[in-house]
Amino acid sequence: GHLPVPRTARPPPPSAAKAIRRRAASLPATISFRRKAVRGQAKHQQPFPLPLPSHPSDGRAARRRRERGKQARESASENPPERSVSYSACFCTCQVLVEIVRFTQKNGLKGAEGGWKDFLARNDKKFGASVSDPKKRTKDVLLVFLVTFSKDFQKYFRKLVRRHAERRAIEQYMNEFSGKISPEQKLVQLTTEHLDYRKNYYFPSYQEGWKVMRIGKVSSSMNSGAMLAIDCEMVLCHDGTEAVVRVCVVDNKLEVKLDTLVNPLKAVADYRTHITGVSKKDLEGVTCSLVDIQKSLKKILAKGKILVGHSLYRDLYVLKFDYSRVIDTAYIFKYANLPTTSTASLNSLCKSVCGYSVREDGEPHNCLKDAEAAMNLVTAKLKHGFNDPIEIAENSVPEPDQMKLLAHRIPVYLPCQELLKIFSGNPSIDEKIDSRIRGEFYSTCISFNDIDEADKAFDELDGQETKDSSGRLQKSVLLKRDNGDVAGFFVRKMVYGSRLSNSEVLKKRPQPTENTE
Repeated sequence: GHLPVPRTARPPPPSAAKAIRRRAASLPATISFRRKAVRGQAKHQQPFPLPLPSHPSDGRAARRRRERGKQARESASENPPERSVSYSACFCTCQVLVEIVRFTQKNGLKGAEGGWKDFLARNDKKFGASVSDPKKRTKDVLLVFLVTFSKDFQKYFRKLVRRHAERRAIEQYMNEFSGKISPEQKLVQLTTEHLDYRKNYYFPSYQEGWKVMRIGKVSSSMNSGAMLAIDCEMVLCHDGTEAVVRVCVVDNKLEVKLDTLVNPLKAVADYRTHITGVSKKDLEGVTCSLVDIQKSLKKILAKGKILVGHSLYRDLYVLKFDYSRVIDTAYIFKYANLPTTSTASLNSLCKSVCGYSVREDGEPHNCLKDAEAAMNLVTAKLKHGFNDPIEIAENSVPEPDQMKLLAHRIPVYLPCQELLKIFSGNPSIDEKIDSRIRGEFYSTCISFNDIDEADKAFDELDGQETKDSSGRLQKSVLLKRDNGDVAGFFVRKMVYGSRLSNSEVLKKRPQPTENTE
């Protein structure tokens, strides 16, 4: 056999070895060749580019090392070590570089040489910024642009690279082991293939306060069918942002895993009690913060659990929580009577798929019921199938709602009573019931005396007529205020497609025949 290995060459304890590997992984790329050579040597020698630790029983020095190792492990679990390497060393494809550059364009991010177009105008003497599509540029040009950003942005770009690597690993696994993929994972795939997924789920997690959670080992995650459904209630703060005030999470069996109020820790402008059901009094004495919620989510989502929600990106955005293994119930259904890109409301989907309403008209939201409804939709989808279109019940609009027009994307500085100036007839606004504020905009319903008056008011509006994502007619209108400023917003019909007016309905009805006898 082999000669006995001297004590100084014996392998360190497993915990210490892991700490060293983490530390070695964080070394600069310039010594990566050394790490590669180390891996090729005999396992029993275990040479590392760092000094070997002594056995844990070797006194104070060992205790200090154990403490440092413990701190390193805790730090690594929260923030995986970042290698100071170039993007080419991270096995970047041109596709992911294009995605990152487009992300900088969408969010207006600028490096040392400005934004993407500024960079092209300064460095490309032949074409300048005239060829600004990143897809038409070489990989080298994209790399040179990205390295002009600060270290903080570089860290976030590396996260995007890892996220792309995760997606690629998942795709490869699904191609090789398609028969072993769980039905729940197929719904995750439906979500990621939706046309709006990249637009809504590429979060600005480079910003302060965001947490990015990785899914872990791909093979284990793909076979896991464990799911958790989440829903949140948000308030409008004085700085124009939204803050979460209640979070509810349920599992596959609708057992409550989390139901807690959250202190927004900043001044609230509107509690939206008529929508959220949460008042200022409810939050008195609440100590749970957003950071506490993020820690709870990381704990309950361990081992690659799937997170379910309706328009889930809104909840993840306000929670500042970036997670990729999601099922968005707004994205997994096809509708037989709506446009391809449309999405239905949670209430409408539950009526069509599950046969019940989540809430009645005017009833405030209950995020626990909404989380349960999202989980019920996923359960029904698994039983119903993956490709069959469904009839959405939202086409049948109650008659009282047909006498209204929805004004949306109204700037918050524009009082809702000023909206009435652009409508004919005798319109009114019930601010307490219909006002919906979201960030820098809000929406409200304009009520009329009858359906014909609402249709006439819409027809007489001066603006370009289009259709929203669900196929309903809307107009983009401008309102000139008394101070001379001009504000723009949208006005939308409540019904789908064309509708017969009251007079036309009477004409269609069978008329009584005259008795000539």
